[in-house]
Amino acid sequence: MKPDPTPSCPPILSLRAVSKRFVLHHQHGAVLPVLDHADLDVRAGECVVLDGPSGMGKSTLLKLVYANYRATTGDIWVQSATGGQVNLSQATPRELVELRRHTIGYVSQFLRVIPRVSALDVVAEPLTEDAMGDAATLAAAREQAREQAREWLTRLRIQERLWSLPPATFSGGEQQRINIARSLIKPRPLLLLDEPTASLDAANTQTVIDLIHEARARGSALLGIFHDRAVADAVATRRVPVASFRRPAPAESITAKHPVLQGEPA
Repeated sequence: MKPDPTPSCPPILSLRAVSKRFVLHHQHGAVLPVLDHADLDVRAGECVVLDGPSGMGKSTLLKLVYANYRATTGDIWVQSATGGQVNLSQATPRELVELRRHTIGYVSQFLRVIPRVSALDVVAEPLTEDAMGDAATLAAAREQAREQAREWLTRLRIQERLWSLPPATFSGGEQQRINIARSLIKPRPLLLLDEPTASLDAANTQTVIDLIHEARARGSALLGIFHDRAVADAVATRRVPVASFRRPAPAESITAKHPVLQGEPA
């Protein structure tokens, strides 16, 4: 069932009765319940922070919204940037590609490094993926995207001498800043934030806080995990305890303390 929209401000993200259980085939089919009957709405201009200790299912919830995982039961509705609602629990691969390109941004803890591509082009690439036209038009679009990427790299304090180098050899903090720039340079209606400041110093952490406030002001809806309480306090418009999306595991199930499916964090 589709969520009932609020006329004044319909949610960009709606979870309805979402559950996730992992079947551990190497543990004789044991079932690991992670989330149960999760209901959540996130609207434009909100930054909803998921609270709870490690192993409670916070990252799993983000991965469900990004469709890295499929919900076991329930519906995850997203208001597409191109119009209409899409149920991620039933979306086709083509729909998921389009949603990730135009609607959902994901800032993870780690940069998935693109081999032999410079940091400048890694950041600029989301702005050029839809470019069309003749060679001159495409070249102009690439240069415009690179100019914006230079501004983002400067703001996130990536030294100019690194811009032409692939990020594979960068420090953890530098890679995380490249990841933040790449994920935020293209405005999207829904942003998922998984510990975006985990490897950052105080100055860059404050820059990310400012960027989050700017995304909210543009009308993005944000859903995030922040183990740094000061950062969470600085960005949250609302906090949701993930424990409210769980119930005690039955005796035959593996508890959340067990290593999760093939080493994936819950």
